[in-house]
Amino acid sequence: MTDALAPEPPTALPPEPGRGLAAVTALSRERFAAEHWDTAPLLSRAADLPAPAHGFDAAAVDELLARRALRTPFLRMARDGATLEPRDFTLGGGVGAGISDQVSEDKVLRLFADGATIVLQGLHRTWEPVARAARDLASDLGHPVQVNAYVTPPQNQGFDDHYDVHDVFVVQVAGEKHWRVRPPVHERPLRNEPWTDRRDAVRAASAVEPVVDTVLRPGDALYLPRGWLHSATALGGTSIHLTFGVHVWTGRHLAEDALAATSRRLDADPSLRTALPVGTDVLDPATVAAARDTVRAAVLRAVDALTAEELAAALARRARSAQRAEPLDVLAQHEAGGADVGPRWRLRDGLAHRWEGTVLVTRVGRVEVAADERESVAAVLTGAEPSGLPADLRRRLVLAGVLLPH
Repeated sequence: MTDALAPEPPTALPPEPGRGLAAVTALSRERFAAEHWDTAPLLSRAADLPAPAHGFDAAAVDELLARRALRTPFLRMARDGATLEPRDFTLGGGVGAGISDQVSEDKVLRLFADGATIVLQGLHRTWEPVARAARDLASDLGHPVQVNAYVTPPQNQGFDDHYDVHDVFVVQVAGEKHWRVRPPVHERPLRNEPWTDRRDAVRAASAVEPVVDTVLRPGDALYLPRGWLHSATALGGTSIHLTFGVHVWTGRHLAEDALAATSRRLDADPSLRTALPVGTDVLDPATVAAARDTVRAAVLRAVDALTAEELAAALARRARSAQRAEPLDVLAQHEAGGADVGPRWRLRDGLAHRWEGTVLVTRVGRVEVAADERESVAAVLTGAEPSGLPADLRRRLVLAGVLLPH
């Protein structure tokens, strides 16, 4: 079928049309969450979506390839379903920039003319409008987002049928691409379960009738949960599409952090600090059997004692390292922070803040505040106007990267 997954006209619009989830789906957040999230593909046509705000096009591709001194792994290339070696499309940068893995636009041109696909990786770090779109989507979903661009020459296919270990929102930017999507051979794969571990199953499944068989045109968007098989072929002219990859948090992450926190608690358990008997043969299963009940009881005590706060702190550390905060201009920030009468201020996006007593912990560092300052800072973190802060406190928050000039 062609457009069977295209939604009916939405009955309720999200509060901020054109940003976050509303930029890539034609459904309300509630309906998307109930009917598609982590479960089923969704096709949204350009006519049902707001004008794109990602600021990416063919000129952006040329700018990145020729003038931004990109290095691997910010670019890779693929042909006939295989990834090319970096040396095939990189060179040194000349006097004063002799690093050998810088992108060579001349090599890229020759490979592209020969049918290779250009993959610009990590656009959420190299192209600010895309980075803003990624931050908005991550904020809406509560899961980290990365962005790649795929630039495919006419009538070529960059990769054979495969699945990703993260969810994907595909946004067609230029040209047309024929997409075929098939059901998973492995439901909801984890990060350590790539499709290459199931090549034979993927190859067999690629012969199955696709559940999505459609052409994406500029402005169209397609949501694919992790595990769904897909391939795409450019039609007629050069195709450019963005993939917003969503690295979903799962119960497995919670379990991993819970086990790590439990292990730290076990260090202080007296029953496990006692030496095993003299003459113990640790290679003998009987030794394990004798100690099993003691160890099991200690582990259960540690699990039962684990608090929600401990687990949340562990997840916060993981979340802070998964993405970066909104960029800031170093010199302008320093200049504004030292002004007696500064500009208007706003809270920086993407801080992922938490309190540890009177220490504010964010993605960009730690700020210690006095006990009588915490309430004022907490108010700013929840939307209060920063201009009301005392000048010294405001300057500390500016130089800590918490506040930005409006």
